[in-house]
Amino acid sequence: MRIGACLHVTTETANLVATLQAGGASVALCASNPLSTQDDVAASLVRDYGAATFAVKGEDQKTYYQHITAVLDSRPRVTMDDGADLVSTVHSSRRELAQEVLAGTEETTTGVIRLRSMARAGVLLYPIVAVNNAQTKHFFDNRYGTGQSTLDGVIRATNLLLAGSTVVVAGYGWCGRGVAMRARGMGGNVVVTEIEPTKALEAVMDGFRVLPMSRPPRWGTSSSPSRATSTSSAPSTSSG
Repeated sequence: MRIGACLHVTTETANLVATLQAGGASVALCASNPLSTQDDVAASLVRDYGAATFAVKGEDQKTYYQHITAVLDSRPRVTMDDGADLVSTVHSSRRELAQEVLAGTEETTTGVIRLRSMARAGVLLYPIVAVNNAQTKHFFDNRYGTGQSTLDGVIRATNLLLAGSTVVVAGYGWCGRGVAMRARGMGGNVVVTEIEPTKALEAVMDGFRVLPMSRPPRWGTSSSPSRATSTSSAPSTSSG
């Protein structure tokens, strides 16, 4: 099976590629985000695993689309996207490939929104699995992955000591739960704000104090949802 993937070229993706190849697949990979590419990983995939890999950290837009074209030149039967750029390119400039593609996957909320819009308009040429909706994605990526990486980013950027700080988490969705859990584990006094009653109750049952958003920022280290992800209750934290 020929698989074309546009994903973060990191050690995690390298393990995915190695697993697919061990199962007999032929994989061509390019980077979905030039800033996350690990050059040593890309080199190892080519040298040690023989996987066609087109990625370099910091590549410009022209190179980015050249790499997408290189992956599509392998004429994949399955596409794996993180942002829907492979499938979008198939539908725009490489439509001759669509009849060969059996199906694809999409990892991001943004990509899924784009693809659902195409499906509603009747222009989506092959089925896509919305990986972002998988229970394992919510559990591992959002709750544990984002829960850790969000606080890691805040601490690295601010040198903030969470122990003894009051951390306000806006929204008790999957990401919010992960941030709240880790902030408490690092000694923070965590307050949750949540407008959905059952999620607010869950936060209380998990041992967190729940208050309206209008109250905590007056005396806490505040966290507010990013505009792009506020509907999924995914917080970005900052000292205040």
